[in-house]
Amino acid sequence: MAKRVHVALLRGINLGGKHRLPMAELVEMFTAAGCTEVRTYIQSGNVVFQAGAALARKVPELVGRAIAEGYGFEVPMVTRTAAELERIIDNNPFLERAAEPKALHVMFLRDRPSEAAVEALDPDRSPPDEFGVRGRHIYLRCPNGVARSKLTNQYFDSKLETVSTSRNWNTVLKLREMAAAEA
Repeated sequence: MAKRVHVALLRGINLGGKHRLPMAELVEMFTAAGCTEVRTYIQSGNVVFQAGAALARKVPELVGRAIAEGYGFEVPMVTRTAAELERIIDNNPFLERAAEPKALHVMFLRDRPSEAAVEALDPDRSPPDEFGVRGRHIYLRCPNGVARSKLTNQYFDSKLETVSTSRNWNTVLKLREMAAAEA
């Protein structure tokens, strides 16, 4: 099976001194799982790697187990192919309005939420923040920064019954650049 470029996004590592995980050891875990061309971006759990489709589907379980065994904590992880990442970037509804890039974020969802759950979300939860759900992604526009927003992973995870991890727009663009270099 041909290898493709994938991106893994780990939630909540190396933030505020919690869940410390050296990137060199994370690379080793991905390599031990069978991935190749493994590279990380910044210290918060962004990994670009090559793997066949079957292995890529198993990566969250394999690497997650290695982290739990080696470090004693569980880390939610979401993966996307390089092609999916490209579509995510192209589908950002806030780019059409020329939103300030530093205000933009993407939440990557493990599962696609039901339409009923999406419709039940409160669009006025955190003014002036805005969000748009498209498939397995939530696009955020937080002009005052995400630290002040009530549009949190916990809110969306509980309402949509899934697991999410967020990245700022610059990180999403950098991951696309890294993935394109591997292709």
